[in-house]
Amino acid sequence: MALEQAIITWIHLICSAIWVGGSLFIAIVFAPILKTMAPTVEDRLQIMIKVGRRFNKVAIPALVILIATGIFNVHQMLMRPDFLLSTSYGMLVVIKILLVLALLASFAVHVRIIRKEVEQQITQKQLSEKQIARLRKKIIIVGEVTVVISVATMFVAALLDAGI
Repeated sequence: MALEQAIITWIHLICSAIWVGGSLFIAIVFAPILKTMAPTVEDRLQIMIKVGRRFNKVAIPALVILIATGIFNVHQMLMRPDFLLSTSYGMLVVIKILLVLALLASFAVHVRIIRKEVEQQITQKQLSEKQIARLRKKIIIVGEVTVVISVATMFVAALLDAGI
């Protein structure tokens, strides 16, 4: 049982590293350096969308596994549902669940903004500079919100691990 729990936790941590680490890398390293890689905002947007689509091939499965292992871990720790609202651990679990739901919502908005139709309009140069600027601003804001929620979720996870 201890080995099983260790393996589940290890998988949970790996998937967290993929999701959060990849998101932070894109936001902090890749996005700023992209300015030197492509001359126009439109070109940068096309590259970022391609990178995002490639990242999603590993990030989305990691997120699904992360949620599944999280549910497994919560189930193991909280055998009685009333513990969710009657213990500090349970309250932190509720906060983490709410953060995960917010994360899923922000990610869904992000995916909705950069749908295939929009990607085609960008690659076929059908959007005006003003539309590109608005799209870029939306992508940045929603991306930043997603990263902040991801990092906050990890902080709550650390609080749970510390037994606070």
